[in-house]
Amino acid sequence: MNDITVATHNGNFHADDVFSIAALRHILPTFKLIRTRDLELIAQADIVIDVGGEYDPAAGRFDHHQRGGAGERENGIPYSSFGLIWQKYGLELCQGDQDVAHAVDAGLVSTIDAIDCGHVEGVSKGISLSQTISMFNPTWQEESDFDRCFDEAVEFASRVLTRFIAAASGGINAKAIVAKAIDNADDARVIVLEQYTPWKKTVHVLSQEALYMVYPSHSGKWILQTVPVEPGSFEDRKSLPKAWAGLSDAAFQAQTGIDDAMFCHNGLFIAGAESFASTMKLAAMALQDE
Repeated sequence: MNDITVATHNGNFHADDVFSIAALRHILPTFKLIRTRDLELIAQADIVIDVGGEYDPAAGRFDHHQRGGAGERENGIPYSSFGLIWQKYGLELCQGDQDVAHAVDAGLVSTIDAIDCGHVEGVSKGISLSQTISMFNPTWQEESDFDRCFDEAVEFASRVLTRFIAAASGGINAKAIVAKAIDNADDARVIVLEQYTPWKKTVHVLSQEALYMVYPSHSGKWILQTVPVEPGSFEDRKSLPKAWAGLSDAAFQAQTGIDDAMFCHNGLFIAGAESFASTMKLAAMALQDE
């Protein structure tokens, strides 16, 4: 067990990869976690989550970004990496109780999957933060100290509050930067940010023309992202070309003719390339797509 290596992507993390790793920590006593997009390191890992472009649970591969995704539930909610991990390990995590595993999937896992995959129906029925706090209370089957449970809930809430304050501060400070980028855009349909800055609310208020945002990722690569019709919406003003959906690396490069193109999400809302110039070429191609 000590030799097991688990790989997920580096940079920005989301609920699906975070909860996937959390679930594995309950399954595996210990493992080495690497966060990377290096294909050689990914290939050597025993378990790969949310990266790698492959879903093969027998081989320990749990990605959903490849063309065609990794399947969906009967209610239409697609699987993200957490849902894929839950399919394999959820029953074990619930001590073999299938009813409990289904309940957790319906109340938590499928909501995280829905949000990650942009499935609006699943999002609207998701668990709230208030419900999350309430679940720190001991159940009728547990002989727990309410005061200790309260302290755990306060610790969790304190961390959430700290992050909410940080996020609010960052959002407010970002407004001027995004407004300047809108004013300075060579093409009002493509807004370029010199560094990633929260932009959705400001763009929605200040620009009805903006269709795409271009900005550097934390790894130094460049991202092309669609502008939603309104903040929080999964509908875009103009989606990326359908022919790009789920492509990555050589396949995406062949499709676009851009030799450092990296990927396009199945949802057609985000793509990337190694260089700024290439990302701008992707934007120009997307603008011309009918």
